Amino acid sequence: MNFLQDFPGEEQLLKRFPEVEVLEVNAHLHTPYSFSAFENIPQIFELAIKEKISVAGINDFFVPDGYDAFCAEAIKSKVFPLFNIEFIGLLKEEQQKQIRINDPNNPGRCYFSGKGLDYPLHLNREYNEKLSRIRKESQEHVIGMVDKANSWFSHVDAGVSLNFNDIRSAYAKKLVRERHIAKAIRIAVFDKVSDESDRLELLAKIFDGKQVKSSLLDEPEIENEIRSNLLKAGGKAFVEEDENTFMDVDEIISIILNAGGIPCYPVLLDDQNGNYTEYEKDPEILIKELQKRNIGCIELIPGRNDAGHLQQFVEFFQAQDYVILFGTEHNTPELIPLTCDTRGSIPLNDYIRQVSYEGACVIAAHQYLRVKNRQGFMNGEGKPVNHQKGYFIRLGNAVIHHFIT
Repeated sequence: MNFLQDFPGEEQLLKRFPEVEVLEVNAHLHTPYSFSAFENIPQIFELAIKEKISVAGINDFFVPDGYDAFCAEAIKSKVFPLFNIEFIGLLKEEQQKQIRINDPNNPGRCYFSGKGLDYPLHLNREYNEKLSRIRKESQEHVIGMVDKANSWFSHVDAGVSLNFNDIRSAYAKKLVRERHIAKAIRIAVFDKVSDESDRLELLAKIFDGKQVKSSLLDEPEIENEIRSNLLKAGGKAFVEEDENTFMDVDEIISIILNAGGIPCYPVLLDDQNGNYTEYEKDPEILIKELQKRNIGCIELIPGRNDAGHLQQFVEFFQAQDYVILFGTEHNTPELIPLTCDTRGSIPLNDYIRQVSYEGACVIAAHQYLRVKNRQGFMNGEGKPVNHQKGYFIRLGNAVIHHFIT
């Protein structure tokens, strides 16, 4: 049963909370059900309380399996939960033209989110089978990397080995991902030898002679080096992904709509050198591409963006009544703060904070209306009702404040 079922009607909520009061939001968080900096879901909410985050969105790859635990902790902590999901898709035409979307290294590859999915989640048989196939193929790819890593370890007489089932049992909740392998290798090396010089020597052997750059005390960076040197293209355990395993983005959108969610494009925006991908470099062209697919929602991870670039981009999409969300991901080993900021730890200004909260309000209102068997932010034709965004903001604000009071 969804906790929103017992909430009062719209009029009562809006009467009780007529004014929009901006709260802190993190709408994109990975949990241990995909890969996460967090050891467990309760840790997320401990930090949320500490940092005064009032709205948090689970956003795992391919699975909704963390929803129950996330919801339970949200209710306990009085932090409003957003039920999201993330996919990796492919735009084949753009791939053929060498156009990068929101993956800076792989033309055509596209990360894509669904926001405000139904909870509990129910998919029809066709889409359930597609998701099961994607999960199965992703795990076969990981098993291939584990096997190649073991062959390489044997070749260089490293004295360590990996077991897929052990990795899944020890470090993963559902899906084993590349970062889980890196963590398992780091732990295996550290367990094998305890002396610093021996660890450096063993890692260099695994890296085919390449010396470690990071401090051994910085475990997240060691794991990043393991990924870079061993598991990425050119590494001895690299396994190329079969592009047939990636769903078309339109197919992903269909799954999100069937799950009751809002299709949402994750924007990469600028890198540290101010560069953009070909797909995103012109916001006028980008918005036309999004509108072709009836996408009225975008999200950003502002910690990787320049504050000025972010401001200009947000102002442009805000003027088009887009729903705009912000998060931190937390899908790397580094346990960074939950509070969103821009590159260089520059805090979000009041304008961006308000946009962030208003976006979360839209998702909250959508979830509330769906539970009440009403139309949410997506109409019967699978199109966003951006012209009603103001009402969704007011209603979502009332829903959130009712929950946290």
